[in-house]
Amino acid sequence: MTGFGKATEELADKILTVQIRSLNSKAFDLNIKVPGPYREKETEIRSELAKELERGKVDVSIYYEFTKEQKNFSINRDLVKFYYDELFAISTELKSDANILEMVLKMPEIVVSNKQEADESEWALITKTIKTAIADFDGFRKKEGKNLEKDLLMRIEYILQLLSEVEVFEEQRMQQTQSRIKDHLHELIKPENIDKNRFEQEMIYYLEKIDITEEKVRLRSHCGFFIDTMNESLSNGRKLGFISQEIGREINTIGSKANHADMQKRVVQMKDELEKIKEQLLNVL
Repeated sequence: MTGFGKATEELADKILTVQIRSLNSKAFDLNIKVPGPYREKETEIRSELAKELERGKVDVSIYYEFTKEQKNFSINRDLVKFYYDELFAISTELKSDANILEMVLKMPEIVVSNKQEADESEWALITKTIKTAIADFDGFRKKEGKNLEKDLLMRIEYILQLLSEVEVFEEQRMQQTQSRIKDHLHELIKPENIDKNRFEQEMIYYLEKIDITEEKVRLRSHCGFFIDTMNESLSNGRKLGFISQEIGREINTIGSKANHADMQKRVVQMKDELEKIKEQLLNVL
């Protein structure tokens, strides 16, 4: 589910910022950027985020800005002099005009990091900031969720409306089907040579094959179940996805049995609405 959350906290000598962004994804895919001093706590941070965020392609950035001038590194002067003297001697011997100082600065262990690991009191503030960012992120998701709920409910209700419109054409479809079969039969056999009892039996059998009563009942039931599931307090994105598949099966069966232009038109509209529902469900936890 898409979302955004941010929190800042002023520490002793710096301002810490935690920023969370997420995009749609069926699974939980976490990409986290942690500053060097906090790297040892990365496993704990990941565990906390996985527990709270549940699903989505999530990018988390944790960074800070110093409020006072800081030295994050120092130069190993003794090592610089040693490398310089050695390289200068070689350069003189080979009569080379290489930039010796530039070469020295690229040598290993010249630059020494002064970064300090976070102590327990600082880590407590960092943890608090992460939780605040998660809460802000959840608030964003809840606002998006309300809009999604309205959209999904509107589309389910429209599917039910289209189903009611399908029912209007059912009697007409049955009459047209009976007339068409009779006309085709009369083209082949004279009316007086038709066994009326057998004809009625075959007609009833065929009409039962194209009857959509069961599909209508199941479709309404699935739509009702979909709405009930949306109203539950638990995260039910996957469950709603399964229900939408069942809704699709009933719509497809109605379409295969319809054999009527106006009914088929409504079925196509129902399919279109269902596809939009499935796209939106990628945003639901």
